Amino acid sequence: MEIRQVTDNKKRYLPLLLLADEQEDMIDRYLERGTMYVLEEAGVKGECVVTDEGSGVLELKSIATDPACHGMGYGRALIEFIAARYKDAYSVLLVGTGDSPLTVPFYEKCGFVRSHWVKNFFTDHYDHPIYECGVQLVDMIYLRRDL
Repeated sequence: MEIRQVTDNKKRYLPLLLLADEQEDMIDRYLERGTMYVLEEAGVKGECVVTDEGSGVLELKSIATDPACHGMGYGRALIEFIAARYKDAYSVLLVGTGDSPLTVPFYEKCGFVRSHWVKNFFTDHYDHPIYECGVQLVDMIYLRRDL
């Protein structure tokens, strides 16, 4: 398994990016200012994008694994890679997600705790309703992990 930084043509990974954030113009808001990594093992299995939010805060803006590879540890490997890589430069890793029975428990298993939320984020910023596990996403839930 290898995790490497992507510095150009980040949109070539758009199918994976859209798994984490299904509206391309929302991805465009952070993709170029973010640092992108891909995880490869006999092909690309996952991606993540992190951004510097100032005051020692690093935000995980996007993380996705190929659906055929869910449950194989690739998502956790990306998070642990980010935590280790940035622990000396940042004090907090944030991630925002919908209040989903799929994603919130995943982040909690990776050492994140609930921090705060942004009311109506998904209904205010997306041009269509977003559903995960049959639940419409409305509020953005932020979780944090101390580095």
